[in-house]
Amino acid sequence: MLSVLITTGSLVADPGTLNTIKTPAVSGSVASAASKTVVPGAKLNGPSALSTLNSLPVKGKAASTGYDRNAKFGNGWKDSDGNKCDERQDTLTRDMYKVKYKDSKNCQLASGVLKDSYTGTTINWKVNSGSVDIDHVVALKNVWISGGQKLTQAQRVAVANDPLNLMASQASANRSKGDDNAAEWLPTNKAFRCQYVATQVGVKKKYALSVTAAEKDAMKRVLQACPTQKTAAVTPIKPSGKTPAVTPSTTKNAPAKAPSANASQAKQVSPGAYCAKADVGAKGIGKKNGKTYTCKASSTEARLRWR
Repeated sequence: MLSVLITTGSLVADPGTLNTIKTPAVSGSVASAASKTVVPGAKLNGPSALSTLNSLPVKGKAASTGYDRNAKFGNGWKDSDGNKCDERQDTLTRDMYKVKYKDSKNCQLASGVLKDSYTGTTINWKVNSGSVDIDHVVALKNVWISGGQKLTQAQRVAVANDPLNLMASQASANRSKGDDNAAEWLPTNKAFRCQYVATQVGVKKKYALSVTAAEKDAMKRVLQACPTQKTAAVTPIKPSGKTPAVTPSTTKNAPAKAPSANASQAKQVSPGAYCAKADVGAKGIGKKNGKTYTCKASSTEARLRWR
């Protein structure tokens, strides 16, 4: 059965759905009860966080080569639940109280109050104030180096816009965290660390991501202080992207190919460099890549080059 939490102007679904559904609220008016504070973050009503942590694969960090926030995880916020509001606005609505909207669709927030979980402080936020960020609980660069390279583009866009992985937070706290994992950064508000780590565990379980040995140890230390802490109820996805190709420099024990007789006699050349008339038709070997090139002109250029 789907259970719901009702506050004035909003209807928040059971965290298993991880979606926010809004009921009408008057634009420019307070859309949630003034006396009702809100605990930021997705609700965690699934299995034990400790047992789920122990099920995650432990691996070293992959190389961050190729990481690009916009190219790999989508440019801008998406409307993943189809309510015509992007996930930034949905997260602000979920995580704040005394919310006011500035548009007739009750989507774009004008102001609200955040009981910041990372620092334990209360922030009276106004649009464009820069005081509140939307944090990716598992930073996207950490997603990339812990299995995200094996996800499809659509799967990476999903983790970047998944309400489970989003939390409104004090901007300075979010920026001090950067791309760090739990071994490298934890909220200064110690009372929130169990929920924070349990949320990371849920995200990593859902998107088939790994943890480093140090990261697992840090998570375990936090969760041992709250052994009944639950994580999110998730259905793990199956990564369906391509496994990154191993570059020659990382291939171990690969036997080197013996140069052919002709190759050993050919001169070393720089591809695209000019060559002499005396070398027309001659073969050369690329200095860096070992490929064979011929001294010749082209249909668009009369000058001789190693091509």
